[in-house]
Amino acid sequence: MASPVTTQTARPLDGLDLDTSGPPELTCLAAQHLRLLGARTRPEPAAPQLATTARIALTGDGILPIEAEVNWADPESGITDEATVQAATGIMAVHGRRDGGPRGLAVDYATTAASVLTVQGILAGLLGQARGGTTARVSTSVDRAGLLTVSQYLAAAGADEGEAAELAPGGPPFADADGTLFELETLDPGAWAAFWRALEAPPEAIPAGWRPFQFRYATACAPFPQALHTTTRAHPWQRILQAAAVSGAEVCPLGSLAGRAAEHDGAPPWSLTSHRPGHRTPTVPPTAERPLAGLTVLEAGRRIQAPLTAHLLGLLGAEVIRIEPPGGDPLRGMPPACSGISARWLALNRAKQAVEVDIKAESDRRRLREMAAEADVFLHNWAPGKAAQLGLDADHLAAVNPALVYAYTSGWADRIPGAPMGTDFMVQARTGVGEAVHPAGEAPAPSLMTLLDVLGGLLGTEAVLAGLLLRERNRHGVRVDSSLLGAADVLTAPALRRAATGGTARKPAGFRHPLRTADGWVAPTDASAEAARAYDLSGLSTHNALAQLRTRGLPATAVTSDLAALPRDPRFADSISRDAHGAPAVPDPWSFT
Repeated sequence: MASPVTTQTARPLDGLDLDTSGPPELTCLAAQHLRLLGARTRPEPAAPQLATTARIALTGDGILPIEAEVNWADPESGITDEATVQAATGIMAVHGRRDGGPRGLAVDYATTAASVLTVQGILAGLLGQARGGTTARVSTSVDRAGLLTVSQYLAAAGADEGEAAELAPGGPPFADADGTLFELETLDPGAWAAFWRALEAPPEAIPAGWRPFQFRYATACAPFPQALHTTTRAHPWQRILQAAAVSGAEVCPLGSLAGRAAEHDGAPPWSLTSHRPGHRTPTVPPTAERPLAGLTVLEAGRRIQAPLTAHLLGLLGAEVIRIEPPGGDPLRGMPPACSGISARWLALNRAKQAVEVDIKAESDRRRLREMAAEADVFLHNWAPGKAAQLGLDADHLAAVNPALVYAYTSGWADRIPGAPMGTDFMVQARTGVGEAVHPAGEAPAPSLMTLLDVLGGLLGTEAVLAGLLLRERNRHGVRVDSSLLGAADVLTAPALRRAATGGTARKPAGFRHPLRTADGWVAPTDASAEAARAYDLSGLSTHNALAQLRTRGLPATAVTSDLAALPRDPRFADSISRDAHGAPAVPDPWSFT
């Protein structure tokens, strides 16, 4: 890339030209994000009618041309669109756990994830170039993106022991006496119990419901007693609000896509803000496969969003140092385990170094500031205002390291007045995601698969890479902000556009419902689904059902219902491995040359 000293830019891709070709569903979102980062779009040539590969290229003075290639999957796998990716990778199985059988998401979740990964690959390649590397090409695929989104569930399915909570149908949302659907959130068992006592729930149902509710983030289902649903349906909304107020729990009525479209401020999914001049020159050079080699990331993250952001930066070559509380991250012990360590924790944190820091102690906060002085990235997802309270916000750390990329992955990005707790399911509820993920004719319900935590983590990585590249170009430290709200808006963008123009926001009834066979399920492609539903496959084996559909020119694939079987699935050509602890590990989502 051109000498960053002479390039004063507000956006990391200013001055670069963008060309795309291939299926629009594989290029549009990635191109949109690249334009938001400064790239200029040149006229797109007409794509061949049967093109299945997307290509996205950036060119400009001072850089080696860089191209990304995006495919659905291996051509021999039979995975050719969003529906078949969701079926094969286990997304349908996880999303459908609440309902007792596989169900497709009515949004293009895997394609959205793949688009963000594509942008990540391009930014990482350009960053490697800026630091002396020669990366010219990156490739990814939608099926690898799909595997990444279920990596925690896959790791748990392949663990040495069983789940700590039952995998069975059930879960929120709840409904009040007038039928208002709402989400409930608390991380405190005392607040959970107080909420239900305030509503006079049967005493035995309260403790019985806590464990399934607590583990729903991990298991994607919550089979708590039906009596809890009966309890909320006996009370008006005002009484529900009073119970939340006295208990400390939070409730949020399910918002609509039309409502979200009406209030949407058009903000991008992240923001980049340059601050004072500063630059670091790492001594370890990048390589094609590890364009972030030599860079150091300090991660003070909990649960999924920030840890996934840092995990992907580590896969790209950065050294990730994880800041954990005294005694270590308690989620290390979350069952099920592989070699004594939580399989889910390993899916997001393997290969990271860990340093225990008591952020409540001034001496440890001083030590953390000293570590930040030598780092390239400081990343956290603390509660709003906590970093400033601790003396660890962007201004504090810029004072000790002007070259720092300070990254905050939040819930709401301070964009929704009076917003509830910024957790995955509450953001889904507030933003209409619960409506978007189900087709017309079904009751809205946030997915119990952690859709936004994962997509928010992916967007966090995209933002950090953009910040690092911007630092190379303008020689200033950068603050980057991303959020679950941004993830929700990216995921539902097509539905929000339909709602904003008065169209039908939701997909039609029956959309992406797999078809039952004698021994499993098959999922037709979106284009062949209507014709495939005309055939009764229930008496055929899955193998024979697929053969019958193929003879009629209707492509389909088998639905993965047991994630433990994925490592042996021939559609993934043995790409799923096991880490040093024995936990299943999905393949890196990109390849660089």
